[in-house]
Amino acid sequence: MFNIDSTFTLNNGVKMPALGFGVFQASPEETVTSVKEAIRAGYRLIDTASVYGNEHEVGEAIRQSGVDRNDLFVTTKVWISEYGYDDTLYGFERSMRKLGLEQLDLYLMHWPVPRDWERSVDTWKAMVRLYEEGRIKAIGVSNFEPEHIERLAQISSVLPAVNQVELHPYFNQSDLRAYHKTRGIITQAWSPLGGVNIYESAKNHFTRSVLEDAVLEGIASRHGKSTAQVILRWHLQHGTAVIPKSVKPARIAQNADLFDFQLSDEEMLAIDNLNTGLRGGHVPDEGDRNLFPAVVTD
Repeated sequence: MFNIDSTFTLNNGVKMPALGFGVFQASPEETVTSVKEAIRAGYRLIDTASVYGNEHEVGEAIRQSGVDRNDLFVTTKVWISEYGYDDTLYGFERSMRKLGLEQLDLYLMHWPVPRDWERSVDTWKAMVRLYEEGRIKAIGVSNFEPEHIERLAQISSVLPAVNQVELHPYFNQSDLRAYHKTRGIITQAWSPLGGVNIYESAKNHFTRSVLEDAVLEGIASRHGKSTAQVILRWHLQHGTAVIPKSVKPARIAQNADLFDFQLSDEEMLAIDNLNTGLRGGHVPDEGDRNLFPAVVTD
């Protein structure tokens, strides 16, 4: 039975909290208050990225929280403007300086960038070096497809421990999750509540709000829970790590209140059947500097 302290064991033996807190699109001011609130509510994993522009505030919130650093699991990501061997090493030091940390729990490649694969490979090699030196407890990827991971496996004996991907009831990535199991990779869901279908609504894709789905509302009503709680519980019961984001204290606490109910097999299947196969965010192969021109600076 899951509880707020439940963890998944990564392929190198490191334990990662199953429930985490994300700060994507949170302003610097919101980041400090929301991360402190999340830690107060019991979250022990905080997920950020260099391109989010709030690593310093995540570090400040951790320092103000009063919780021992060793009891927290911090993730950040190397952005595509930082790709390349030396650039990644520098980008890592910049992130650590902003976070105010000596050691990082998890470092992720933000996108695969297959159109510039050599630089992607050099980034992975730099991350492996940092991992082997003990600067990072585990390394992984984000938005990678199986073919990208297999290409990494051809040049490195170190496989990603985590792949953080778009995953919610309308895009449940069942094939990718099955592949991850064969490789011992933990699936971690970004946009676990389907918010990407709203904030990327300018794109030509499926935009119906997952939180307003009638099937989910019915299940939530039976359990006396919110649709968000049902969705997050569905993720956990599938063995998927989650990093919901909110800046509202009540919602932050509610999203952590997942451990006094359990979805039945029939309810899990009903949610599985909501899958549309339509991605709300960008296709992994599209990720490059043309699509994402942002540059991380000091």
